[in-house]
Amino acid sequence: MKRSNWSRLTFAAAVAATVVGAVTGADRMHRLAKPLMVPALAAGVPRMTPALGTALAAATIGDVLLIDPDDDRRILRGAAAFAIMQGCYSSMLISRGARPTVFEAVPRYGGWAVAATLLARRSAAVAPGLAGYGLTLATMATLAAAPAAAPDRGTRRRLALGGILFTVSDGLIVWRRLFLHADAPRRYAEGAILATYAGAQLLLVEGLSRQQ
Repeated sequence: MKRSNWSRLTFAAAVAATVVGAVTGADRMHRLAKPLMVPALAAGVPRMTPALGTALAAATIGDVLLIDPDDDRRILRGAAAFAIMQGCYSSMLISRGARPTVFEAVPRYGGWAVAATLLARRSAAVAPGLAGYGLTLATMATLAAAPAAAPDRGTRRRLALGGILFTVSDGLIVWRRLFLHADAPRRYAEGAILATYAGAQLLLVEGLSRQQ
């Protein structure tokens, strides 16, 4: 079996265990599996560049920090790690010729502004840090949707969908934090957050690791 196939299988297993652990409250399973997701994905990259390697290392650190999604100090540190990752993804997209357009930017930065406003009103302790991270996410998602982000349609679709799923995942984080209080809905929401996050990482890494 090819290395890429092993990588995908390992990644899928780690994602499944992470999501199931979060939804069912199986804390040990969740804590063991979550830090393995991104390294499993990285193992299948055919040619690791410094920017992509830095992005995936930062994502792994962020995953470890956010194992407990309700610890504010860890949330802010995790957001900083993921901001580095988004910056690396954006730099790779720019190097491929991606440029922001008004059509793609307006809904993404508009969503960021809404989330930042809600956080400032209802969760002031983490609002500045998460709003700063959200700006890097909006930038990456805008660039990922740019027509010049990749030369072929399949890769362009992967990148654009990856940016959308990342936005959905982080939007769910805000929704969970601000509007869900009962244990079961919070666990289900965490499962959705992790599933969309994993899908976003898969699509972005596969798209960005393809040679132009």
